[in-house]
Amino acid sequence: MKDFWRKSWFIRLVSLLIAVLLVIYINYTQEGFMTQGQADKTKQTATQTQTVKVPLQVSVDTDNYYVVGYPAKVSVTLEGSNALVTSTINTQNFRAYIDLTNKSIGEHQVQVHVSGLSNQLACTISPKTVHVNIQHRKSTTMPVQIEYNKNAVAHGYKLGKTNVDPQQVEVTGARGEIDQIDQIAAKVVLPNGIDHNFERQVNLIAEDRKGRQLNVIIEPATAKVTIPISVAKKTVKIALAPKHEKSSKVYSLTAKSNYVTLYGSQAALNKVKSLKVPVDLSDVNSSTTKIVKLQLPGGVIKANLAQVTVQIKVANSNNSK
Repeated sequence: MKDFWRKSWFIRLVSLLIAVLLVIYINYTQEGFMTQGQADKTKQTATQTQTVKVPLQVSVDTDNYYVVGYPAKVSVTLEGSNALVTSTINTQNFRAYIDLTNKSIGEHQVQVHVSGLSNQLACTISPKTVHVNIQHRKSTTMPVQIEYNKNAVAHGYKLGKTNVDPQQVEVTGARGEIDQIDQIAAKVVLPNGIDHNFERQVNLIAEDRKGRQLNVIIEPATAKVTIPISVAKKTVKIALAPKHEKSSKVYSLTAKSNYVTLYGSQAALNKVKSLKVPVDLSDVNSSTTKIVKLQLPGGVIKANLAQVTVQIKVANSNNSK
């Protein structure tokens, strides 16, 4: 067996295997595979395509002209190295624009341009052209009108004088649009059955006579709307009205609260001089206290008291003696 390991052919075979393994190891570590640093570098220089939406800027004499019709943003597709595309998307140090400085009043189809991009990036814009309408600029001051659903107010409650702040706003836009404005509206939707004051900051819109919204700039763009909602009230005396008295008894009734405040429509309250409170004495045979629920007249929606405590003193009448 020892002679077997010493055979020349066996030694040659082992040497050949070791040489093959060495070649594979060298190729693996130096030529056939990249290091981590080399992989990162390759990744950064790989080609990438990415699309981003950017605001569309307009070059025009804004003191004299107003432009409508163009989209607020356009899509810009960038193609180039991974690192450069990523950096450009993150910083967005380029701009998309249309140049209207030499255009006349009216409608035009103009090309969208991009500036500020590296010459190592390929760029595609969508849309490539946009339709614009150039008009003379006009500014004016207009009052703000409040619109709201009055029928949402709870029954018995009344609306006070509404208020809006500011009461006037400055409106700027194309002359054709400004001339069509019928009102600057602050539209409010009251919740059904509302029984308290309403106060909210709402957006303002410019409308023509047919209620269509116009494309103008309103400054400020919002207004504070206040709608007072209240209910009339009246304080009246409680009038105890005993019933089902026994002829053999003498009753003395005293209410713990002598007055009650009623809430409702003014017309209904005008009819109420005092609040009659029936007190059933059919089951009363000796002095006691009784809690009586108040019954509200028609048109009265609520009271500050739901019930009243009545002290009842009972004595025998002379006839019974």
